[in-house]
Amino acid sequence: MNIVLISTYELGRQPFGLASPAAWLRERGHQVTLLDLSRQPLDEAAVRQAALLAVYLPMHTATRLAAQLLPTLRKLNPAAHLCGYGLYAPMNTEYLRTLGVSTVLGGEFEEGLVHLANRLDHSASKNGMSGVSQPEPRISLARQKFIPADRQGLAPLAKYAHVILPSGEHRVAGYTEASRGCKHLCRHCPIVPVYQGVFRIVDREVVLADLRQQVAAGAQHITFGDPDFFNGTGHALAVVETLQKEFPRLTYDVTIKIEHLLKHRQHLAMLRDTGCLFVTSAVESVDDEVLRRLDKGHTRADFLEVNGIFRELGLALQPTFVPFTPWTTLNSYLELLHVLRENELVENVAPIQLAIRLLIPAGSRLLELEEVRRLVGSFDPSALVYPWRNPDPRVDALGEEIEALVATSEKLKRPRRAIFERIWNAAHEAAGLEAEFAAQPTLVSRAAIPYLNEPWYC
Repeated sequence: MNIVLISTYELGRQPFGLASPAAWLRERGHQVTLLDLSRQPLDEAAVRQAALLAVYLPMHTATRLAAQLLPTLRKLNPAAHLCGYGLYAPMNTEYLRTLGVSTVLGGEFEEGLVHLANRLDHSASKNGMSGVSQPEPRISLARQKFIPADRQGLAPLAKYAHVILPSGEHRVAGYTEASRGCKHLCRHCPIVPVYQGVFRIVDREVVLADLRQQVAAGAQHITFGDPDFFNGTGHALAVVETLQKEFPRLTYDVTIKIEHLLKHRQHLAMLRDTGCLFVTSAVESVDDEVLRRLDKGHTRADFLEVNGIFRELGLALQPTFVPFTPWTTLNSYLELLHVLRENELVENVAPIQLAIRLLIPAGSRLLELEEVRRLVGSFDPSALVYPWRNPDPRVDALGEEIEALVATSEKLKRPRRAIFERIWNAAHEAAGLEAEFAAQPTLVSRAAIPYLNEPWYC
């Protein structure tokens, strides 16, 4: 069977969510074309020839882009079976159905895709595609026996994100996943409605095989895309220890909760010594009351303690934030900016992180809170969220201003400090206060902070 797997956007990474199921499908004899539309044009000929078109939906932005793409796919190939798979697929099932998607797969999707392909192949050999509702589970948390990803057909790694070192050197960055899901139940996290506190390990040898093929393809740095690399510390540390022995010059980065960085602080030196350049952590807020509502499991003091530990170790912390929430005030936003300056974190934070607005998707645990249910509007399927407004219109206006400011500044390639200064001035002006930015102490040079040139977004 001819199958096309499509990714619309995955943070500048070569998508594991295409390469992993491609290996499963090719192993069973299917002809698979991979299209990463963030780096490749839409291959209309391949789309027209496919019996199955499966679109990968790992996050909000990717799903919004996919919604725009699906009518085109349907027009090019009305007979093809459309599938949406990935984290955002099951929570948006009804909307995807209106766009012509017949099969929705979430959680551990490889086995489901194989079953779907085999089912369609069998139906086609009989009397055409089956019209029955999907027998594959919409959400599967089964323990799969993973096999190494097959990246054949994707754009070369050199076309994806690079890590930029303090020396100015650019390193080609690969990407893999050593686990999926998460033990934790943060209320705003889109992983929770699907995995419900479950996480699944990708076998160590499978991870290492994927890393070896990426190094052979030119990778000099690896991003581990696990929602939390320390959900399984023994597994994670064994992977990076082996990786360092095989490829001592290879560097990497990971994502770990503040809570885990404190709990497992004894392992942080090993991360540094095995080539970890930086750790991304979803801090989200420096307001303890907001952190409580989000059920993040850490406090402002915990975040600042972790920052101190990282400075002592010489390991870079890259915090991410959701600064615009229904509970944000002009004063609390200013407080976030002050905390970043006072703790020399301006260069550690991608500017877009200071413009992020809280998303409340279908199935969000935030809807458990009565105050959230009162403030949100009806679910907007095209936007994939429950809309909300801040009680202070000035906060929403500031959020829009900063989002535009960051977008313009990024296009002009302004340095992070310069963008931060503009954000600082805009926030103080919105609050009717003097900015006094230049009078503050000089912050650490951007050259001291390694970073990916395509920053994390949602």
